[in-house]
Amino acid sequence: MAKMQYYTINTYVKTLEEKGMLVDCRLYDKCETQITTLTYDSREVTTGTAFVCKGAAFKAEYLQDAMEKGAVLYISEKAYDVAEAGEIPYILVKDIRRAMPVLANLFYNKPWEDLTVIGVGGTKGKSTSAYYMKAVVDDYMAAQKKKESAIISGIDIYDGTESFESHITTPESMELQQRFRNALNSGIEYVEMEVSSQALKYNRVDEMRFDVGIFLNISEDHISPIEHDDFEDYFTSKMKMFEKTKIAVINLDSDCSDRVREAAKAAETVATISQTDPRADFYAYDIHKEDEKVVFFVKHGDVFDEEFVLTMPGFFNVENALGVIAAATMLKIPRKYIHSGLFHAKSSGRMELYTNKDKNIVAIVDYAHNKLSFEKLFSSMKEEYPEYSIVSVFGCPGKKALTRRRDLGTVAGQYSKKVYLASEDPGYEPVEKISREIAKYVKAQGCPYEMINDRGEAIKAAIESAEGKTLLLITGKGNETREKIGGEYIDSTSDVEYVKRYLAEYDKKTKP
Repeated sequence: MAKMQYYTINTYVKTLEEKGMLVDCRLYDKCETQITTLTYDSREVTTGTAFVCKGAAFKAEYLQDAMEKGAVLYISEKAYDVAEAGEIPYILVKDIRRAMPVLANLFYNKPWEDLTVIGVGGTKGKSTSAYYMKAVVDDYMAAQKKKESAIISGIDIYDGTESFESHITTPESMELQQRFRNALNSGIEYVEMEVSSQALKYNRVDEMRFDVGIFLNISEDHISPIEHDDFEDYFTSKMKMFEKTKIAVINLDSDCSDRVREAAKAAETVATISQTDPRADFYAYDIHKEDEKVVFFVKHGDVFDEEFVLTMPGFFNVENALGVIAAATMLKIPRKYIHSGLFHAKSSGRMELYTNKDKNIVAIVDYAHNKLSFEKLFSSMKEEYPEYSIVSVFGCPGKKALTRRRDLGTVAGQYSKKVYLASEDPGYEPVEKISREIAKYVKAQGCPYEMINDRGEAIKAAIESAEGKTLLLITGKGNETREKIGGEYIDSTSDVEYVKRYLAEYDKKTKP
């Protein structure tokens, strides 16, 4: 691994010009000034910073602040009048979003080229699949006494230098390349990451490639004025992943599978997975439950036909595991690590199962938050726990993915004995308004509901009022410890902690 090299302002100009992105520049006599920091956040500026002016809400005061802290260059779609702070070189580009990955690639020296990057796309299952893949890779790395892999997901980020809870599926390109650089500098060889439709639409993963891209499924989601105008925009954005992929793993059981297969031709190699079509390159069959384990067989042509076991509940997780089995096989990871990794794989806040002492209440905490994930979760749990009545606790985010209110309310209403509607990252939208919109779809299914804004109180009420064998599905927030209220993320107790606390209290109250 070569030491990271820093470049001059002049190199940035030439690189953008070569990409056809340069509109104008004014360098004064500072074209040989070296750039040692790249950021769009004025709080991160130090001496030697190239400051990127991005976003509809950008203000000239941010640039002023950056200059006062030591910025030596700004890159923007327009020039700003900041002469009172002294002359500062600037570079003007046609599209700042398209320019950002080019800038990030140059500044961080294309770290992805020296890593094995596995991207996971789809409407449902990205996080679980990323953590399944991490478990497989980490077993493989441990056997060689090498570093565990990095992960970039909507749950957590770990890059060898930092580890923290995440609130965005795929970071902006400049942060993404920084994570890759940290991983490389830490001696890490593999990175698993979720790839969102927003990341693909807004150029966050431009100027890089995925060694393997797993595409799981597609269903209507993220349709709103601030995300995707319609399903076609959502679908088209998702398909851009294949242009950046060496080996594509695609699910033949997905909606729009013919279109997905056609788009996947943009990748160098394509491997198919299925639970319904034995002609797939990787075919899963005989899916069943043994104790609390999910057991299934996978046939890969004449190469192998073997049993795999998941200790994480949910028949729908076979789809996630199958994609990982295909990806790991294509990467030539020995099968014994695929078996061991999947067997002990867990994802924080994903399908976490808790029970009270007599197992009359089974509580599952999960991140399910869209139509496809709800349909698979509820239908699978009804099949796996036929003697239990389902009670659900969930909400919807404010101002985005507006179709979820209809979809989640309808699905939950169809399967649940009762629904509790609660806060779930409402942002600037009142919780009551969101809950009322969901409630009308729950009610249309003939299902009773209760609106309790406080998430902890809703979980408590669901547990305390449980009658007979109850399967409690608590979805949307998983193990997250922060919730978006207004424009900020506020510290909060996780659903996992609430469930543990109130199940223990329930046992104390019902103790004979």
